[in-house]
Amino acid sequence: MTVGTQKKSPKRRRSLVAKAEPAAPKRRRSLVAKAGGLTITEVAELDDLRRELERATGRSPLRWNADPDDVQRSVAQLVLTLVEFIRKLLERQAIRRMEAGTLTDRQTEDIGRALMQLEATVRDLAARFGISIEDLNLDLGPAGKLI
Repeated sequence: MTVGTQKKSPKRRRSLVAKAEPAAPKRRRSLVAKAGGLTITEVAELDDLRRELERATGRSPLRWNADPDDVQRSVAQLVLTLVEFIRKLLERQAIRRMEAGTLTDRQTEDIGRALMQLEATVRDLAARFGISIEDLNLDLGPAGKLI
């Protein structure tokens, strides 16, 4: 045998083996490439949600303003929105507990006073930063208002 036929023989054998074996079923692979801590699929879902919010409200969703001159106001609005949301949750929980009879009269008074003081504090801080109470209520599009 010559060197040329020896090289062709293994290639020919491989191609015959590959043709004889049934093709393995193709598996659908999920893309695991990451972009900023999110998978490509998650980024696409977020883009879809953003477009849906824009379509529902007719404007782009509120975003954090990174303008150096307005950073404090933007951060204050975000923090106050979260505090107001939590205050409302606590208020609802207190009402449920009061109606269920699991609070004493003293506890009911204390919780009521604390929630009123928290509401007044949120209003004072909002006024200090020139934020209206309506600005603390984020519009979540189809999901409705946050608060």
